[in-house]
Amino acid sequence: MSSTLAKIAEIEAEMARTQKNKATAHHLGLLKARLAKLRRELITPKGGGGGGPGEGFDVAKTGDARIGFVGFPSVGKSTLLSNLAGVYSEVAAYEFTTLTTVPGVIRYKGAKIQLLDLPGIIEGAKDGKGRGRQVIAVARTCNLILIVLDVLKPLGHKKIIENELEGFGLRLNSKPPNIGFKKKGKGGINLTATCPQSELDAETVKSILAEYKIHNADVTLRSDVTADDLTDVLEGNRVYIPCIYVLNKIDQISIEELDIIYKVPHCVPISAHHRWNFDDLLEKIWDYLKLVRIYTKPKGQLPDYTSQVVLPYSRTTVEDFCMKIHKNLIKEFKYALVWGLSVKHNPQKVGKDHTLEDEDVIQIVKK
Repeated sequence: MSSTLAKIAEIEAEMARTQKNKATAHHLGLLKARLAKLRRELITPKGGGGGGPGEGFDVAKTGDARIGFVGFPSVGKSTLLSNLAGVYSEVAAYEFTTLTTVPGVIRYKGAKIQLLDLPGIIEGAKDGKGRGRQVIAVARTCNLILIVLDVLKPLGHKKIIENELEGFGLRLNSKPPNIGFKKKGKGGINLTATCPQSELDAETVKSILAEYKIHNADVTLRSDVTADDLTDVLEGNRVYIPCIYVLNKIDQISIEELDIIYKVPHCVPISAHHRWNFDDLLEKIWDYLKLVRIYTKPKGQLPDYTSQVVLPYSRTTVEDFCMKIHKNLIKEFKYALVWGLSVKHNPQKVGKDHTLEDEDVIQIVKK
């Protein structure tokens, strides 16, 4: 383990002392790829006589979406969680008191949203220290990450937390890089760039691929990408998660400062203790989760607006809706009648590949 850490430190030192210019770009790209590989070894150690997977704290996934709270000790994560969800989490949350707590669930606009407190991510967790590894395993399954910061010292904390999360292959508020990559059996490396590249050239791409022992592949760069983006695609274990920065303890600053904070993107100022601005936070959470609510309508009756089926925005076809209710439903599925934004006429007869929108009403017709 320590040898891997030593190697990482060595590479980081070399990167720090290498000038950035066209001549060294190739070398830096190689180092970045090597770093990404070592990082992955830390998170998923090479097998061996293993003593089992360790004390995981797998939290059962309940509700329609899952939100992870990340932050330093004593920024008020637990206060925020208990005031939002009415969960009593131990408020002396220094070390790992919070890991064993029951996650909170809030109901918002009819969706059940699970809130998880994820402490212990901080300070070298990405190097395998502490319970960091398990914490991250849970963080990677969240639909949204809330980074809780103290409004009096936000920026330093923000940097550290972002670095830790990035080191684990989480990418916050970003889209997957637009790179096509396909391994082949033979034929060498075939690089096509559809727009001018500022950082990568054929040579660099080849050496990064060689680092991953890939010598035959088609690579398509569809936007101006960096060496990091390429390693992200090659690693293939990156998770792209939206993220909101929650600035806590705003009762300690002036109105003028508050106005400035409001202009920062992805940011919500709150006071967990006084319960200020929670509605704003919930609204923003809802925006970022992009959940789709579907109402059902039994034949010959009015739509049931009290209980809705909530789908994640990545899977909103009629087929997904059927699977969510019961997996046998799709076998008996003939067609569906849909009222709402996703159709041109109300009602419209649709097949199982039709994509639903928020607050549509659906009636399934069986064979």
